[in-house]
Amino acid sequence: MQSVIIRKNQAGQRLDKFLHKYLPNADTGFLYKMLRKKNITLNGKKAAGSEKLEEGDCVDVFFSRETFEKFTGRTESVGKSASAGRPASAGRQNPAGKRDSFTSEYERAYRLLKGIQVLYEDDDFLFLNKPAGILTQKAKPEDCSLNEWMIGYLLQGNAGLAEELHTFRPSVCNRLDRNTSGIVLCGKSLAGLQFLSRYIKERSLRKFYHTICVGELREAARIQGYLSKDGKTNKVSISGQRKKDDSRQDFLGERVFRGQDYGRDRESAQDYIETSYVPLNARGGYTYLEVELITGKPHQIRAHLASMGHPLIGDFKYGEEKSNRRVKREFGLQHQLLHACRIVFPEIAPGVGAILSRRTFTAPEPELFLSIKASLEL
Repeated sequence: MQSVIIRKNQAGQRLDKFLHKYLPNADTGFLYKMLRKKNITLNGKKAAGSEKLEEGDCVDVFFSRETFEKFTGRTESVGKSASAGRPASAGRQNPAGKRDSFTSEYERAYRLLKGIQVLYEDDDFLFLNKPAGILTQKAKPEDCSLNEWMIGYLLQGNAGLAEELHTFRPSVCNRLDRNTSGIVLCGKSLAGLQFLSRYIKERSLRKFYHTICVGELREAARIQGYLSKDGKTNKVSISGQRKKDDSRQDFLGERVFRGQDYGRDRESAQDYIETSYVPLNARGGYTYLEVELITGKPHQIRAHLASMGHPLIGDFKYGEEKSNRRVKREFGLQHQLLHACRIVFPEIAPGVGAILSRRTFTAPEPELFLSIKASLEL
């Protein structure tokens, strides 16, 4: 028999939904058959599968070890009773003493990926400063990404998380390009994930970036246009660009979003985009720029500035060849110089996330960024 005590991140869902996660290789018909035969029970009683789980509930699975391993796809020890009120296999090693392969990829990522900085952490949230060169999430199964590193980091201080990962996994909530550095928001709990996902989707968070672009920009502006993506080249193009003046006060002040402004143009099948920027310093043919990403589409900052004739230095996809050769030769820069430097939270009502209300989180610029900025006297 295997017993599972429902934790905070598993509560609130239907029993049958939980069982699909806990026994991923079992089909729906089999699970309902096991419920009818009381081979799976809830708090020691027969269950229909439609019950909403609450924290502290106990789910008992009366399977042999072989059956349990077949439907979970993992090798674990199976206890004799649920009297202890916790999974019989809460450890991170199997009976033979081998490391649990389910957690090994997270532990491997935690060992291999270097330079990741924890900016903020509480029970629900984890904010990280990602170096350039690290994927935010896997592109291929064999990849090692920040998402795996984050789970590996959490495993270091929470042995019980290894068991919980079978039905709930913490996750990154916003994505940065591999070669863009800066703030990545992660949800440690189900409530934290739901909170961040909602606020990101609603564009309630203000996201600022630092970069150095080609050409000297002297005035703040807000630029608008339409973006389309070529899936074959993984490259975007900008069309129908509009520009309007923007003041420093306007740039840093409050914004009111209208949902219809940020949709897809039905006739052209292009995404509307809007980008705002303020020059922080300009000299010698370059500008140190602060950019606010208002809509948030793939490659938006890189392509939008390039379409204005001000590509980011080091950007070999959208950039200027002459400048890219220079910064590569002088500084070893082989990727776009773009850093997600700051995220500002709005006022948040009491409840999950209230601790973040009107707070600003910043990520220091990488050493290479600072070195290039100093050399260009920006």
